[in-house]
Amino acid sequence: MGSGATMKLARLIVRRLSAGMVTLLLLSIAIFAGAQLLPGDVGRAILGPLADPDAVASLNHQLGTDRPPLLMYADWISHFVAGDMGQSYAFRSSVTPFVAMALANSLKLAAVAFVIVVPLSIGAGVYAASRAGQWQDRVISVAGLSLTIVPEFVSSILLILIVGVWLRWLPISAATRPGTGALEQLRHLILPALPLVLVLFGYIARMARAGTLQALDADYTRTAVLKGLPRRTVITRHVLRNALLPTITVIASQLGSMIGGLVVVEALFRYQGIGSLILNAARMKDFPMLEAGILTVGAVYVLATLIADSLYAVLDPRLRAGMA
Repeated sequence: MGSGATMKLARLIVRRLSAGMVTLLLLSIAIFAGAQLLPGDVGRAILGPLADPDAVASLNHQLGTDRPPLLMYADWISHFVAGDMGQSYAFRSSVTPFVAMALANSLKLAAVAFVIVVPLSIGAGVYAASRAGQWQDRVISVAGLSLTIVPEFVSSILLILIVGVWLRWLPISAATRPGTGALEQLRHLILPALPLVLVLFGYIARMARAGTLQALDADYTRTAVLKGLPRRTVITRHVLRNALLPTITVIASQLGSMIGGLVVVEALFRYQGIGSLILNAARMKDFPMLEAGILTVGAVYVLATLIADSLYAVLDPRLRAGMA
């Protein structure tokens, strides 16, 4: 790209980044307000139902949960922006290591799911497009649509029973002991990743199919065919490169929807990821942990969307022409 196109791309990134910052600000307000509306008392949740009321009040004062909500939000968000996620109410230590470890674990699980689902769904979508209107196309389309509406907790339970209990092919727990090798960790993550794969398969396959059909009907494809290029060359050099561009955005957008599935999957498979951390923090009314976990997920989603939009702008020849 020329200098003019680079400047336009930079402006696009700045606009997307600014919109992402506004989104995170609104999310932080919603998170904080929602946390304050949760029933129960923080001090009571930590000390137990039989604790003395004076001790509960003293602990609430020590934690600062008896301050005005606006003051609490201003204090929390200012420290968060500075890189301080606050102190956990339940563990009396910094939230940052807990969130970092949980996020790293969830990214491992998400990476395993994406490594499986992306080539599988793209291949299925392209194959369905090449057999448009035939039974193969119908089977893949109906199967993908059906899998997207099956909740993760249903598919997780079925997979645990069939693959883990009856067939004993894979371990039913994603948790591993410290020092476990990479291959053994991967083996424990395959079964928890499968419910996510089943949900994502339909979305990505349908987008790949639609993009491939559009590319097959494009003028550049007809030109390549008229030149006498082999079908495989036409597909790989002309069709796939353009057909899969919208899929990039779809794959990135699914990171957000995947988080909802992670909460269920991590709970069922006893995996200490970001979803499990958010769920446990809500149960314990550990507001700093809860708010930091959800806002971190939002930041990951904004970053993934920004990367997807930038890649789409760089790779799409129509957008490159508009930027030139």
